[in-house]
Amino acid sequence: MDSPSNATAPCGFLLQGFAEFPHMRPALFLLLLAVHLATLSGNLLILVAVASVPSRPPMLLFLCQLSAIELCYTLVVVPRSLADLASPGLGQGSPISFLGCAVQMQMFVALGGAECFLLAAMAYDRYVAICHPLRYAAVVTPGLCAWLALACCLGGLVVSVGLTVAVFHLPFCGSCLLVHFFCDITALLHLACTQSYAEELPLLGACLVLLLLPSVLILASYGAIAAALSRLHSPGGRRKAASTCASHLAVTFLHYGCATFMYVRPKASYSPRQGRTLALVYTNVTPLLYPFIYSLRNREITTAIRRVLGQWQPCQAPGQGLCPDSR
Repeated sequence: MDSPSNATAPCGFLLQGFAEFPHMRPALFLLLLAVHLATLSGNLLILVAVASVPSRPPMLLFLCQLSAIELCYTLVVVPRSLADLASPGLGQGSPISFLGCAVQMQMFVALGGAECFLLAAMAYDRYVAICHPLRYAAVVTPGLCAWLALACCLGGLVVSVGLTVAVFHLPFCGSCLLVHFFCDITALLHLACTQSYAEELPLLGACLVLLLLPSVLILASYGAIAAALSRLHSPGGRRKAASTCASHLAVTFLHYGCATFMYVRPKASYSPRQGRTLALVYTNVTPLLYPFIYSLRNREITTAIRRVLGQWQPCQAPGQGLCPDSR
């Protein structure tokens, strides 16, 4: 790696994507396109289903925001990746401007951070519902849900702006080739030509705020829930209460597991190609799984989806296509 004295402020970067696998590009394009369309369809279906519910419980409002975040999360990364895969003449990589790279990274971190805070808010919602059921309606009001949703978005935005400014003030030298398909933090830190651990401090600070703080809140909420469930004498009541947390726990483990494995490790242990492969999973597969997890485990979501899908049925008269359900 070049010394910091030879550092320059690049006018842009090259996203290598999967340019070194030209024969795999068509199959990878079709696979990512199918996953992307399924992800968009699943999250849009949840948004429409929640919007169709006349009286929305707080958990449905949180699920609606989670689906909106996942929708934007994939749109920040996947469309450009698909466009790069569909362009065979890019050679070594796809060029992206310095500003464009910064904006993509900032949006990616902001949405991921908002999801971290939102999962903590959803854990608090489950805590109040199970530990204080008689006070739930008075505590978790629509106004509180709106404030929590706004705080999650603002928290992710503030941390992402600070992290982006810190990362893009680092000196970059040598090759500006990112062995990645989007401007990820770890890939950019790998290109920074500083010789100390100082450049990792902004990422460490962001991890403390976005991962550690919400994790403590989630663990505290579920610790209180576990204590409350241990005092229940009815096995049926215990199972019913635990089942309401299953989908949230599954999504929390997926999100925090991927984020912790990717970002809570020193720069020296980073492998660009391994990081690219893992990023392919958490930017495509996990957002696809979330709608299935919630639609299978949440009775209110399942009922709302069935209501939306049942609003249209084939007309009996030939040639008239679909018509509104008369029920």
